[in-house]
Amino acid sequence: MQIESLKVFCDLTETESFTKAAQINHITQSAVSQQISSLERQFKSLLIERSKKKFRLTREGQVLYDTSKQIVQSYEELHTRLQELKDIISGTIRLATIYSIGLHDLPPYIKRYLKSYPTVNIHVEYRRSNQVYEDVLGNVVDLGLVAYPARDSKLELVPLKKEPMVLICHPQHPLARHKTVKLSALAGQKFISFEPDIPTRKAIDKVLREHGVSVNSVMEFDNVETVKRAVEIDAGIAVVPQSTITQEIAKQTLAVINIEGTDLFRPIALIHKRSKVLSTAMKQFIALLKEG
Repeated sequence: MQIESLKVFCDLTETESFTKAAQINHITQSAVSQQISSLERQFKSLLIERSKKKFRLTREGQVLYDTSKQIVQSYEELHTRLQELKDIISGTIRLATIYSIGLHDLPPYIKRYLKSYPTVNIHVEYRRSNQVYEDVLGNVVDLGLVAYPARDSKLELVPLKKEPMVLICHPQHPLARHKTVKLSALAGQKFISFEPDIPTRKAIDKVLREHGVSVNSVMEFDNVETVKRAVEIDAGIAVVPQSTITQEIAKQTLAVINIEGTDLFRPIALIHKRSKVLSTAMKQFIALLKEG
């Protein structure tokens, strides 16, 4: 029996998916099945109830998981401590991020980090917000970057910054003549929205409700890039994070207007499992993000 087999079993238990367990460990689904079967033969016990549609451990499987988790964590802690003694910073960081952060906020940090630690491999997954949480909790990734972070007892939350939200419109739109407007100026305007389940949409809706402002939502999209394209063809106005429109402002394809009298900021945070053993490479990456 090897620690790698115990880790595969733990990852399978936490993700409840042979596909994800294979992805995490860079092996095939068949290899996952073979390793589970090998553990069952070694312990002469059935570990997973295969007759039911929902993934479920047997009593023996639960005991093995509880103990294996401790063994795997101890091994990872040992590996990290030995690396720290040798001043070695290497390995892989698996990161999940929402599109807007991954495309606009993250690249400069990755560039700076890899310049300092070229032997580290950073693998970035672009995901919807709810999927980032799922991937972090399921150990599919090591770290997650989200906006409007939701608290969870199983997650460690590291606040990074609060990003201004601004109003954007077509350069020929009547509002484009103003540098600043009150939120009431949005009333009745054709509005390009994010989809209802996206945290940024919920935050914008909350501010509009609190100020008694009603907009005419004409389109809904799941990412900021499509929202911007709709505004560029003058389909409506939108409220987006300021960092996402740098290129459009430079090319003058969008006009940006500040909204006065509101607390429109988007908090960004890093998340990881509380039980996660952070490698030296991960700790240094988090430290860089916190520097801003």
